[in-house]
Amino acid sequence: ERFAVRRIFCVGRNYAAHAREFGNDERDPPFFFTKPADAVVDSGADIPYPPLTANLHHEIELVVAIGKASFRIPRTEALAHVWGYGVGVDLTRRDLQDQAKKAARPWDWSKAFDCSAPCGPLVPAARSGHPDRGRIWLAVNGD
Repeated sequence: ERFAVRRIFCVGRNYAAHAREFGNDERDPPFFFTKPADAVVDSGADIPYPPLTANLHHEIELVVAIGKASFRIPRTEALAHVWGYGVGVDLTRRDLQDQAKKAARPWDWSKAFDCSAPCGPLVPAARSGHPDRGRIWLAVNGD
């Protein structure tokens, strides 16, 4: 069984350390960007190095799968809309993103390319509950 992905909403500047790494004020609010549903790649799949970049970055992410249609729901009802959780990777063609930032253009070309959203299996919240703390990490070649 496979969860039907319709849209991928991503949150930028949501980790203070990462915001500081890029010279941003960690107190600035997060912002959103999207990736197409067909950017999802199953965990363990081979991912080709994307074209047009010499600077590919990766970031580990908590994936939250929304299972109910919703809009402007009260914060107290938000978790009732979560189907499950997983771990994913946000791949970015950083050199293209830097060019877009300098030109005040959207990041689509740097974020929304084929295979840019590898994702592990989703665990239903009905089985796991809703985490309120924890740790996820990513190792590449042992680092």
